Amino acid sequence: MTAPFFLPRPAHAAAGPRPPRKPVVGVLCCNEVHERPIQAVASRFIEPLSRVSGASVLLVPALADALDAVALADRLDGLLLTGSRSNVAAAHYGGAREACESALDHQRDTVALALAAHMIEAGRPVFGICRGLQELNVLFGGTLTAELPAGSHHLGERDGVPFEALFDHDHDVALVEGGLLHASIGSSDIRVNSVHHQGIDRLGSGLSTEAISPGDSLVEAFSARPCGAPVLAVQWHPEWNYAQRPEGRAFFGLVGDALRERADA
Repeated sequence: MTAPFFLPRPAHAAAGPRPPRKPVVGVLCCNEVHERPIQAVASRFIEPLSRVSGASVLLVPALADALDAVALADRLDGLLLTGSRSNVAAAHYGGAREACESALDHQRDTVALALAAHMIEAGRPVFGICRGLQELNVLFGGTLTAELPAGSHHLGERDGVPFEALFDHDHDVALVEGGLLHASIGSSDIRVNSVHHQGIDRLGSGLSTEAISPGDSLVEAFSARPCGAPVLAVQWHPEWNYAQRPEGRAFFGLVGDALRERADA
């Protein structure tokens, strides 16, 4: 009989107490097709969660039949709803039916809304970026619009435009004094990049505006603390080039603070 294989224990493992457990944050995937259906999430969302937030990342499939949202919410310290190529289906907020079905990801809608709801009810922090902000606004009873004011900060993906060029623009955002982002960044005015087809029309119940776009008054960030843990979402992309952008580091710093608070509870 072959002896069971065990990895050797590091020599330093026996010396001193074990290091504290890293908080575990779930990151929701998207349904995409690359020759065949796959679960996908851009690596740029994961890196700052590890390097700035100090978290261990668990990818969550956007397949309703593949997970138990209640059980998963009980095991995660937090959740990040990422940006995506797809839009939130109008059926979830009473909007007009979309002309392009291929721009939707119904499974992601289902998982995002259910899992975020259970996480919030369980007192776990939830964060949103771009589509994630839109999902959370809908979860809190808000609505979305695709009738965005003209401006360089409302760029969707376009044929023939290199991927990096989608983020190669900035626009002004005014932070609300006294908000989480204002306190963390230490400034009232910042410049960010946004790439989106949808934006907030009516802000959800119980959400506090954290930032607006001065040119068109579009809500660019919001927060809440409905069940003891923070909910924070931004329309822009704090993960893009985060190492050189203070607003990116500030966002993921707030994520890390909330995750550690939950993990130490």
